[in-house]
Amino acid sequence: MKILAVDYGTKRIGLAVSDALGVLASPRPALVGVGDKQAAAAIVKLTRDEACELVLLGLPRNMDGSYGESAGMVRAFAARLEPQLGVLLKLVDERLTTVQASRLLHEQGLNTRKQRQRIDSASAAVLLQGYLDAQAPAPEF
Repeated sequence: MKILAVDYGTKRIGLAVSDALGVLASPRPALVGVGDKQAAAAIVKLTRDEACELVLLGLPRNMDGSYGESAGMVRAFAARLEPQLGVLLKLVDERLTTVQASRLLHEQGLNTRKQRQRIDSASAAVLLQGYLDAQAPAPEF
């Protein structure tokens, strides 16, 4: 089953898609400078084009587990997006995904300035990979 992950932001929206086996997450180009209406339409199109059966939307939480203003914006976007999707939309905790993505990009030799264009989709890929790994069956010994 293919899954689309979305890292919602007001300036950029990061995207990542899993392979058909649900093993590997791959970043897709971020949506930059679009409003919620255009973003929702692009996400619906990508979901259909990639034949995704599930969309994960990162829900920001504070380190203590509470929700802030950003979480409210994500919930509002989810409420607008879900009726258009035609597949299940799941809100998932995205704590520390940007930090992990930044470290991965830094390890690839990208400084903070060069990371700016890739960080959101890399965060979506980290979010998706974490979800995929959690769904994988435990190895048998």
